[in-house]
Amino acid sequence: MNTNLRHILIPLLILPLVLNLVGCKGAGGSYRSIQGGVWNTTYNISYRADRDLRDSVIAVMRQVELSLSPFCDSSLISRINRGEEVRTDSLLRRIFSASLRVNSQSGGAFDPTVAPLVNLWGFGYRNSGVEPSQEMIDSIMPLVGIAGCRIDDEGLIVKKSPQTEFNFSAITKGYGCDLVGEMLRRNGCEDYMVEIGGEIALAGKNPRGEKWHIMVDSPIENDTAIVHERMTVIELSDAGIATSGNYRNFKTTASGRIWHTISPVSGRPAHTDLLSATVIAPNAMLADAYATSCMAMNRAEAIAMLESIDGVEGLLVTLNPADSTFTTTATKGFPAGKR
Repeated sequence: MNTNLRHILIPLLILPLVLNLVGCKGAGGSYRSIQGGVWNTTYNISYRADRDLRDSVIAVMRQVELSLSPFCDSSLISRINRGEEVRTDSLLRRIFSASLRVNSQSGGAFDPTVAPLVNLWGFGYRNSGVEPSQEMIDSIMPLVGIAGCRIDDEGLIVKKSPQTEFNFSAITKGYGCDLVGEMLRRNGCEDYMVEIGGEIALAGKNPRGEKWHIMVDSPIENDTAIVHERMTVIELSDAGIATSGNYRNFKTTASGRIWHTISPVSGRPAHTDLLSATVIAPNAMLADAYATSCMAMNRAEAIAMLESIDGVEGLLVTLNPADSTFTTTATKGFPAGKR
């Protein structure tokens, strides 16, 4: 699959620690693994089954792309962004509903209609190539606000403005993990780990009969290469986990360094005290969305949001400006990790 969901490389901030799968068998079949590239990032899938499901995995990823990729001109969301009157499919309806929910829970910090602003700042599917003026930002702000959008009884998206556009990339990788996991379950798989670009959906046990082991990266700043340095390893299953961070996706402009998280409130790159946010939720789609939301908040706001939502836990990393060290803050239920 060559069409990209995102044109920029999506950094891996959490990684599954995959064990040697050769000869690992159980009542449900052997553990199998699939690796590859999709949406300009990588995927790594381990599952226990009595047959190879690679073709079905690829089919699910293609379905996601044709529905939700703003980089694919023929995708459903691209057609809606162009103003075509086309009905939503089940994928778009589900991700739209989840986005409305997280938008409300985050006080507007998560908003896929921020897409034109992300493009304006050069981090989206269209690059303006210049640092925007306040006048340019002000002209786009009236288009932003998913709370002003809805899906009507005919399955059509009613936009806040005819020029409103959607980019669900901040939630789609997690959603893709969930959809692959659901396909595996339909085929009888109870034990699997689906990782796409660092977002992960987990179920059952790893080949050793344990919960899955997940490594969370330290926030090593680098915009040209991916540097993995272990911060902690946690054990997790039957959940989704995602990490968002600004330290690997930034650029320098005439007025200084800017990060890729754009605030729906100010229309500018969010400047907060957070370096990264790792979130555990009932599924990877929500974990992805909550982690993104945190990066538009400061630490106190992010912790307050996470602790207010049942079934959601988080680990936040903040920078100590005095000595460039970092500190971690976790919700009460976040799993204890190992160095």
